[in-house]
Amino acid sequence: MAHSTNKRIDSASRVIMATPKAIYDAFLNPEALASWLPPTGMSATIDKFDPYEGGSYKITLTYDSLDSNLGKTLDHTDVSQGTFSKLVSDTKIVLAGQFDSEDPAFAGEMIQTWYLEAVLEGTKVTIVCENVPEGIRKEDHDAGLNSTLENLALFTENGV
Repeated sequence: MAHSTNKRIDSASRVIMATPKAIYDAFLNPEALASWLPPTGMSATIDKFDPYEGGSYKITLTYDSLDSNLGKTLDHTDVSQGTFSKLVSDTKIVLAGQFDSEDPAFAGEMIQTWYLEAVLEGTKVTIVCENVPEGIRKEDHDAGLNSTLENLALFTENGV
């Protein structure tokens, strides 16, 4: 066996006071996505974005602090790219992506599914990440996912 296959699943969810359509639209608009996707301490550039099933994306996340050597691609950046596997209007977004990294701890394809479920208060947004690369610490990933959901809530609830 060349290497073990990672089966780790990380997830986070939050109820956001916005409609599923508002959240879906915020995800499929690259300018909007760049503003709310990066967790605290990072910024994003959308390098390629073709939001249709089978379409591709490439996103560069940059750490704001130059003191950090946390990047998966370079010291201060994470580049991920992949495809939109499934898009169900106002309901579900599935991305299949990988990090551009020489480090085998970050290798492999991670499946990220965003579920949008209408609830009384707005929308319950659940992110499920399957096959999380072993190089990503669970604590860091959980914090990042929750930070992204917080940003999404601020973005959509304020109607920016």
